[in-house]
Amino acid sequence: MARTLSFLASSFLALLGALALVAASPAGARQIVGASEPADISVTMYRDPDRGADEAMDGDWPEGFAMISEVRTVTLPQGQSTIRFEGVAEGMVAVTAIVTGLPGGTIEKNRNADLLSPAALLDGTLGNRVRITRTNPATGISASQSAIVRTRADGGLVLQTDDGFEAVRCSGLPEKLTFDKVPAGLSARPVFSIDTRDDTGGTYQVTLTYLAWGFDWEAHYVATLDRSGAKGEVGLRLLSWLTLLNDNGQSFNDANLMAVAGKLNVESDFQSLSDPPQARPMRLTCYPLGSTADGTPIRQMMPSPPPPPAPPMYASDTIVVTGSRVQRKMMESPLALAAIGMQAGEEQLGDLKLYRVPERVSVSAKGLKQVAFLNKDKVRGEFFYRTSCAPFDYFDDELEPAELMFFTKNDDEHGLGVAMPMGGFTLFEPSSAGDLLVNEQTIRDYAKGQEIELTLAQSTNVFAECSATTRGDPDTGKWHNMKAKISNANSEPVRLRLVLGAAGQWETRRTPAKVRIKDGAQIMEVRVPAGKTREFSWQIRTPGA
Repeated sequence: MARTLSFLASSFLALLGALALVAASPAGARQIVGASEPADISVTMYRDPDRGADEAMDGDWPEGFAMISEVRTVTLPQGQSTIRFEGVAEGMVAVTAIVTGLPGGTIEKNRNADLLSPAALLDGTLGNRVRITRTNPATGISASQSAIVRTRADGGLVLQTDDGFEAVRCSGLPEKLTFDKVPAGLSARPVFSIDTRDDTGGTYQVTLTYLAWGFDWEAHYVATLDRSGAKGEVGLRLLSWLTLLNDNGQSFNDANLMAVAGKLNVESDFQSLSDPPQARPMRLTCYPLGSTADGTPIRQMMPSPPPPPAPPMYASDTIVVTGSRVQRKMMESPLALAAIGMQAGEEQLGDLKLYRVPERVSVSAKGLKQVAFLNKDKVRGEFFYRTSCAPFDYFDDELEPAELMFFTKNDDEHGLGVAMPMGGFTLFEPSSAGDLLVNEQTIRDYAKGQEIELTLAQSTNVFAECSATTRGDPDTGKWHNMKAKISNANSEPVRLRLVLGAAGQWETRRTPAKVRIKDGAQIMEVRVPAGKTREFSWQIRTPGA
């Protein structure tokens, strides 16, 4: 009987001990696990979806985005745990984040709102001890003592010491605070965390993929005229660059870099969804000394020092490409054709185009990366001239300069045959003084197979005069006579395009050349011999008369 009672007593004590352990460990407690630094990273940039073809990329406020994919390693304990991914982009859109490779999936996602800063450090130490050190400026002797933080960092900082309560930075002595440790949860880099569960525990390779705000990219085309082709044919030496911008404070080293061209349907406001973490400053407020009736003495302040020099702009004088330092003037000259270390390749992505940089590169924080993606030695095209000759656009017997245009087609026969994303276009022409700038503009997206027409300048040799030879309103339904006089002072014949008005707005007859529709307008093309003036006439009226 005594042995039975002893066994029951021992079992009861063991049960009490087990219950005490359970009570000491809160249910559902999660261990915090830090993911490794990325072992592999990919950055795919998308242009600002609302930026038009005539708008340049805003280097100070980019409104594009990027898809970032990071491969990391985590070691999970058995049960529930919280994984911290440190060093994600500050513009991360947390709701888009996906983590794959975890056996238990994702239970909950969180984005840390605070970065390590003086204010966050103080707030995290509220009610805990720090050391305050004061230095006597006369003797240089420093004295330290322990203190307890009693207020938050959004007002005057008050510490409790053996001498009582006192405000920091109000004694007039140089002071500094020393902290034993960084409060839990604070990091100098943006952090994304998830809760997960693993029934066995183990080490896993996981992939974190998310969208981030504060990226953009644009194309730029640098061309040089080449007149060495057949008569009437003009060539271009063409070099194109992708300029990719990362406005985040994080660098992505040794990354696979890609850019996507095309118009995406984006309805989310990534800027408002990103909610980047803040590094809050510390604000110290001291109470005034003396009586408020004494007023505030006017101090004779020394003049302010001159402002520091402006930080370097994104478009600096030097640009690093594939580890080489290339002068910016080289980027704006056809001589850069010989300085290409690598060239991005084009791939199909549904109806979009993907440009993949063939080597791993570093995408620097607050910086640009420029990579060549199109290098053509000979793009064949031709010059032509254009003038408007719609019924209400005639010049009233005044000669007006025609527009000089360059025409080519985006196909293999003309030396292109690749998709051309919108961007800047700079044209140089060789001269005895070297290559000189003759044109600068922006171009829209051009798909493979499309005709490309660029306005270069107003001609100084080809002039046009357009007028109505029949009086009255041409909108009455009656046929009206139109006349164009073209003067060509060039040493070779020219092709001139007459724009006759919007398609469907007018009917034409008795035209000297075939009328066709292009870009929503009726056009007619004529040829004028070298050094000659020619007149052309036709009739118009409103349709349906």
